Amino acid sequence: MAKKKLQSGTVLSGISPNILLQHVENTAPFLFKGEIDSKSPKCEYLEKLRFYKKNLKLLKNIDLAEYFHICLCAHWSTAGTFVPTDVDNQIREGLWKHGQILKFIEKMAKTTMASWEWDYSQVTNRKSYNSLNHQVMSTHEGTWLSVAIGAYCALVKNRKTQLASQMAELILLEIRKEEKILLQLREDRDHLNFLRAAPLMAHNFGDLDRVVDQWQMDSSDPFYQEIYKLGHTLNSAYSPILVYTGKVNKEFCSKENHRHMSMRQPKCIRKSYKFLIPVGPFMDDWGKVLGESSLLSLTEKAEIVAALFEGYKRQDQAFGYIRGFKTLLNELDDGLDTFEQDLPYDLIADIKKSKFSELAYISREEFEQDYKMRLSEFICPITNIQF
Repeated sequence: MAKKKLQSGTVLSGISPNILLQHVENTAPFLFKGEIDSKSPKCEYLEKLRFYKKNLKLLKNIDLAEYFHICLCAHWSTAGTFVPTDVDNQIREGLWKHGQILKFIEKMAKTTMASWEWDYSQVTNRKSYNSLNHQVMSTHEGTWLSVAIGAYCALVKNRKTQLASQMAELILLEIRKEEKILLQLREDRDHLNFLRAAPLMAHNFGDLDRVVDQWQMDSSDPFYQEIYKLGHTLNSAYSPILVYTGKVNKEFCSKENHRHMSMRQPKCIRKSYKFLIPVGPFMDDWGKVLGESSLLSLTEKAEIVAALFEGYKRQDQAFGYIRGFKTLLNELDDGLDTFEQDLPYDLIADIKKSKFSELAYISREEFEQDYKMRLSEFICPITNIQF
């Protein structure tokens, strides 16, 4: 990759900051249109992007630590969108191995630790909660874990022992937080939110594992043994609920929560944070929001319907798109026929005679009850746990 030298003297091998801001605006235009609150505590990372968008010339004078901070802001702001910014490898590894890292590593590490508490509630719909203390879990924790373990490895490599220890403590706190959420959801007998939480945990620990591998951590390291493959292998440091949850995700949710490539096509769906996709397959409320929204024209809603059908064809055991399709159409007086001027006749005919359309007749109550029943009956082959 070609290197770029800023006026500040900082040499970058990744995406230039002004282009990065363009990518953010492309996938999350609502960030710059006053729709969300960027001034509240722990939302400052959103305001930083808005600031630089208005002051692009200042980007020429940033140093490595500020570039890293901007990359974190960009990724946190878009991780819940249809097209997240492509800076993963930079914030997990690349920038931590930069030639100037010793000059900036402490500041970057402290930024990483502070980002654990950033409020991302406005920029994702993929969430689950602990009913006791309202702690939230999303895929953003996976983003944070992947950066934090990269920071930890860099700190160890550069003999920043105290900061490395602090980073490790935060990583363990995050793991414990997710463990407590899962245990509480099971205690609450909250089947649906447990099913929402399962793919979130699987994603988060999967991100952690990938970066552990990326940095080639020493498998004999006690810290490695405390954090690696927690959704796959029983670990005496934690409840078996983690492995159970990993198996639940594989059994019920893994085919629902992929990259949603088909949903990248209708750019109208990027107009509002309210349109961000939730955890599948429970997408009834999301479809209703799309169907009743005055921000979307009928032509745009037709584009979304076509994308939902295309997504189902790509992943025919993913039922979330069917749920979204059903409730979107429920908001239209003539259902699918509303789009006879906006969609090809053959496409409407294909949808009407498809399994996709047939399954959309299932009521929400029946659909969700089926998942509750199957989760209740499922026995984990490794832990023998039953919900």
